[in-house]
Amino acid sequence: MKQFDYLVLGSGIAGLCFALKVAPRGRVAIVTKKDRAESNTNYAQGGIAAVTSKEDSFELHVRDTLAAGAGLCKEEVVRTIVSEGPARIAELIELGMQFSEREIPASKGARELDLGREGGHSKRRILHAKDVTGREVERALLNAASQQPNIEMFENHIAIDLITSQKLGYVGANRCLGAYVFDKKSRAVETFAAGVTLLATGGCGKVYLYTTNPDIATGDGVAMAYRAGAAVANMEFIQFHPTCLYHPKAKSFLISEAVRGEGGVLETQDGVEFMNAYHPLKSLAPRDVVARAIDSEMKKSGADCVVLDITHKPARFIIERFPNIYQTCLSYGIDITKEAIPVVPAAHYQCGGVVTNVDGETEITGLYAVGEVACTGLHGANRLASNSLLEALVCAHRGAEKVTADKPSPADFKIPDWQSGHATNADELVVVSHNWDEIRRLMWDYVGIVRTNKRLQRAQKRLANLQQEIHEYYWNFIVTSDLLELRNIATVGELIVGCALMRPESRGLHYNLDYPAANPEWSQRDSVLKKAL
Repeated sequence: MKQFDYLVLGSGIAGLCFALKVAPRGRVAIVTKKDRAESNTNYAQGGIAAVTSKEDSFELHVRDTLAAGAGLCKEEVVRTIVSEGPARIAELIELGMQFSEREIPASKGARELDLGREGGHSKRRILHAKDVTGREVERALLNAASQQPNIEMFENHIAIDLITSQKLGYVGANRCLGAYVFDKKSRAVETFAAGVTLLATGGCGKVYLYTTNPDIATGDGVAMAYRAGAAVANMEFIQFHPTCLYHPKAKSFLISEAVRGEGGVLETQDGVEFMNAYHPLKSLAPRDVVARAIDSEMKKSGADCVVLDITHKPARFIIERFPNIYQTCLSYGIDITKEAIPVVPAAHYQCGGVVTNVDGETEITGLYAVGEVACTGLHGANRLASNSLLEALVCAHRGAEKVTADKPSPADFKIPDWQSGHATNADELVVVSHNWDEIRRLMWDYVGIVRTNKRLQRAQKRLANLQQEIHEYYWNFIVTSDLLELRNIATVGELIVGCALMRPESRGLHYNLDYPAANPEWSQRDSVLKKAL
């Protein structure tokens, strides 16, 4: 058994920030599925929303967040995260994070942060590192973590399940004791015990056929927490990013919202601008509006995509502001300085998750969740662009302060080793790959941008059958990382559908043709699911 003071599952911004802050108080294990830099954070292009200019204010940032959240945000949580953001940004800069700057006009060379603007924001407040902000965040945090002797990193390890006192048969309040973890290289299951376990596992984009997320985003933290008895809420609010590059050879490449923030215009393939028919902010409307508008235009015309045109901007500006997007598109034969970019919506961000407070605490003692895996109430029914990295920074800091202030006392629980029982090596891996593909396609077809009760009920019925197959397979055969991820996406798919069927209205990212209007009774009301243990 591996014994640590703190167990962190995930190596994105949430996990690394938390680990760096608790490391002076004890030994920290960071468990990550692939290599340490492979996280949703690493793929974040746009930036971090925070109030740093004189033209902006906390009140404006709060107002924009509440407006995007469509009546479901917890205002006190929004105010806390928005107001504490600048201090956390300053800490990130101290760690070596290098945000893009610009020369102040008529200042003889003085420079200031170059602030971008994205959909739903009334002011320029997006701090960015060109269009690879996430990569720069990961670089700075991983560099700091490598210099901290109390942090041990376990790459190519995937958590199977949380270890809780209730699962072990102990009486009393449920308490998290660590996790069973699969080592992908040795193919052995190891026991990680810790007084505090942090879920920082990111989102669940791979539940859908088309997504901007990397392959690791299989909703592991949400699934594990749900199986352990923690409440999960608002999983019906899956944000579909409006603009994913549409190209047969491009896999999950995001065209940042910042392109629209800098003047990019959405058009049909015939070059006709269409967003003015859907929202006063046109191409800078909130993401749920833009994604539904694109979906509608594609269905009307039968086209496979729409286009995003920024060719009216100077070529030098485009190349300097979006070097990664420019080079990637060019590699697929698209010169964005001369031609419009073909784009389609794709699953991008889960606004729901494991229920926590603003300090990351779940209802299970010793279990915390921070970042996309958590549902704090910041995002409500639709996340405001670039608020996600902000939430991760603030809540990781608050969670670290909380656990160091009142860390659970050591508990005398005997944790058994993982038991494989009579499980054998899988004989037909095609079962795993087939079920994986089927879940992702049925989620895309039945639980996508626009839903109906009939589609949701079909998805629920099919997922129940698949769950039974996966359950039998899981217990009969020795675990593999593919089987573990399949088990998790099936669970998360079930949670998304369950939450969607609970909500008799359309609000934010959840649009149901059977209930096209918002229901006032469901304002400020979460859809909560909890497994009976």
